[in-house]
Amino acid sequence: MATHWTLGCDAADPHRLAAFWARAFGYVAEPGYEDDNGASIIDPEGKGPAIGFLRVPEGRTAKNRLHIDVRVAGGPPWDTVDRERRIRSSATDLVVAGASLVREQTYGGQFAHLVMLDPEGNEF
Repeated sequence: MATHWTLGCDAADPHRLAAFWARAFGYVAEPGYEDDNGASIIDPEGKGPAIGFLRVPEGRTAKNRLHIDVRVAGGPPWDTVDRERRIRSSATDLVVAGASLVREQTYGGQFAHLVMLDPEGNEF
C-alpha cells in the first residue's frame, strides 16, 4: 500500500499560490485548515496528494530542483493535435490566473510541452 504524502511548498503569499494551484489541478481548499501563514489544498476526490503552502521570509534564490508537470492532456496514447490543443487551452487559463509562459519545447520538430512559471516564479 502506498504511503499518503503532502507536497510542501514555501511561498511569499501562500493563499495566492494555493488558489493558483487549486485552479490548475481542480483542487479545493482543505476544509478546517485556516492559517494566515499557510494554506493547504486537496483533491476533492481524495486521490491526489495534498499540497501545503507555508509563508517564508526569504525569496527563491535558485532554479527549482523539483517541479510539477501538469498533465492536462491525460496519458498516452495521444491524439497529437488534441493534446496540443488541450495544453494550449490550459496554458491560456493559467496565464489569466497569474502564470507566465517561458518557452515552447519541441522534440524532432514536433510540439512537446510548454514551460511556465507560477505567480511566484516557480517553473512548471
